[in-house]
Amino acid sequence: MGESAPGRMDDDGTVYVRMPDGSERSIGQWAAGDPQAGLAYFTRRYQDLIVELDLMRTRLKKGQAKPDDAVALADRIKLAVTEPTFLGDLPALSAKADQLIELAGIRKTELAEEKQQARADASSRRNKIAEEAEALANSQQWKSTGQKFRQLLDEWKALPRFDKASEQKQWERFRAARSAFDKARRQHFAQLDEQRAEAIVVKDDIIRRAQALSSSTDWATTARAYRDLMTEWKAAPRANRDQEDRLWQEFRAAQDTFFDARKAVFSERDDEEKKNLEAKEAILAKVDALFPVSDPQAARRKLSELMDQWDQIGYVPRDAKGKIEKRLRAAERKIRDSEQERWKRTDPAARALAESTTNTFRTSVAKREEELAAAEESGDIGAVAKATSALESARALLAAAEGALSEYSQD
Repeated sequence: MGESAPGRMDDDGTVYVRMPDGSERSIGQWAAGDPQAGLAYFTRRYQDLIVELDLMRTRLKKGQAKPDDAVALADRIKLAVTEPTFLGDLPALSAKADQLIELAGIRKTELAEEKQQARADASSRRNKIAEEAEALANSQQWKSTGQKFRQLLDEWKALPRFDKASEQKQWERFRAARSAFDKARRQHFAQLDEQRAEAIVVKDDIIRRAQALSSSTDWATTARAYRDLMTEWKAAPRANRDQEDRLWQEFRAAQDTFFDARKAVFSERDDEEKKNLEAKEAILAKVDALFPVSDPQAARRKLSELMDQWDQIGYVPRDAKGKIEKRLRAAERKIRDSEQERWKRTDPAARALAESTTNTFRTSVAKREEELAAAEESGDIGAVAKATSALESARALLAAAEGALSEYSQD
């Protein structure tokens, strides 16, 4: 065989391969016929090993194979090179196996580093989980915190395990925090159960009193009593949802019985008050017809008659009461003013005083006229001017007195 050929076949069918040291070694016998087919057969055995090395190399790079498995394969192939049963470049095959061993060593180092990092990451995360748990230990957000503890526990279980002793210490921290929270939660719900039991007792008593009031017709007093009961209800502890709904329905039913009855009565009363308002507005229309007043005494008699009718009518709607009563009081004042004005005009004493005042001013005017005549006769211009001014003043006062006197009736 040539120097570059990996092997050869003798005429008797014996197949030889070139060893790494240059010697030849028999690897088998081919007696099936075509020598080329025999060489191809032994060459395929070699190629199968090459493929096996390449596949392992690829899987090792992808993390799909373990470094120890790769080394075992390489060692097996290197051993096969010393006692070959295949035909091919044995030094190249051995070198390829050495390359796989080298790659396996690198990958083993990487895995060791990754494992160390994973160990550190897992330890760090467990510490953080323990810290989170300790921070939650005193929480009173029972539902959300309980759910958070479950999430932390699931995450803890999913972390890889490495150092049992260290992880046990971390676990004790987590378990202690969770236990403290669970204990506080149990105590809380035990107290809550007590409060709920108390709530039933307290609210049953409130319901009993509410039901006793439901048939009352003392509307204002009972309405205030129901408001007080509602205040008690709000201050009382709460039962669980189903019981609270039942208790509330019973309490509300008692209230509804009372307030529905009151509403019916008030509705009937409202209709009556609206009719009363219409009647009183009709009276006010008659009162308005009394003005202007020509005869105060007749107006007073008519007003008294209308006011008697007013008093017999009864209640009107609260929002209208002030307005219509204000109109009635205004009419009464106007008639009273008319009466007072009439009295002024017919008062004998006042008339006598007005007549006396008028006579006094008439006397004064006559005197001033005499003084003016004397001044004119004397020719004293200054005396004339003074007497004229005094006469004008006296006449003005007389005119005012006569005006006041004319206002008094002669009746």
